[in-house]
Amino acid sequence: MYRPADDRYERMKYRLCGRSGILLPAISLGLWHNFGNITPFGTQQALLRSAFDHGITHFDLANNYGPPYGEAERNFGIHMDRDWHTHRDELIISTKAGYDMWPGPYGDHGSRKYLVASLDQSLKRMHLDYVDIFYHHRPDPETPIEETMGALDAIVRSGKALYAGISNYYEPEQARTAIRTLKAMGTPMLIHQPRYSMFARTIENGLDDILTEEGVGCIAFAPLANGQLAGRYLNGIPADSRAAHDPRYLKPDAITPENVRKTQQLNEIAQSREQTLAQLSLQWVLRRDVVTSALIGASRPEQIVENCKALDFPALLDEELSAIDAILAS
Repeated sequence: MYRPADDRYERMKYRLCGRSGILLPAISLGLWHNFGNITPFGTQQALLRSAFDHGITHFDLANNYGPPYGEAERNFGIHMDRDWHTHRDELIISTKAGYDMWPGPYGDHGSRKYLVASLDQSLKRMHLDYVDIFYHHRPDPETPIEETMGALDAIVRSGKALYAGISNYYEPEQARTAIRTLKAMGTPMLIHQPRYSMFARTIENGLDDILTEEGVGCIAFAPLANGQLAGRYLNGIPADSRAAHDPRYLKPDAITPENVRKTQQLNEIAQSREQTLAQLSLQWVLRRDVVTSALIGASRPEQIVENCKALDFPALLDEELSAIDAILAS
């Protein structure tokens, strides 16, 4: 029987999510890469347990996580029955819908039909009565924003989700419209989930300012640039790396000589601080007040432990931030 560590909440820092009462761990665990049928069940269990033992109370999923689609949620349902049902009220569990999920015209995008049906399926797979956060996974230019946000509003009012969020809404005014449309219906937008890392700074186009102004939290996915900023590719592509044997999420041609050079230079800054490149990269993402949490993936429990230690280092100095900016701009 799993017994979590007694000091788990002392190992993590928690941040208020936007203008709400919800505290999220500074580091959250995403079940994107390693909870499908390609990962042994025991490995999945060890990852979840290690995360919770280090104060990670937020597990993030989506309807199409796997492989195959739905498999991460199905596996999590088994983990829920075995380990987590007694800790349900200590967890924030999120899922999403917005990408293709099933054949036909009703299994994709942002219609009320798709979002409501998808969440019903997700709850069945995960053996849950509700999720804490339900996201629209990406903008849908074909569906009126009033319909998509209306679906989120109805889902929250139904009790099937406690909070609503959006993901991948990178155009600042598009995000503002979604936030204000939902708010006008009486449901505040809790959170936005964009990609954000040293190698992907899109939210600095004004989206970060809008989230601050509107009181919406931000959870950054791929803060290690799908592994490029984890220290695995400092000297090319190792034979046992994800890029070498599972290039679905990190293609070898993304590891350019320019990016390798930058990671080597960034690693020098990390070494001067006596930390790993991954820890430096997470600190950099979390330096922004608008960022509530950094959403990591992991294939080994040791990676989770290392990433959580990023919170123990002194804040980045102005001169260090300037040096990082110079490297990224070179």
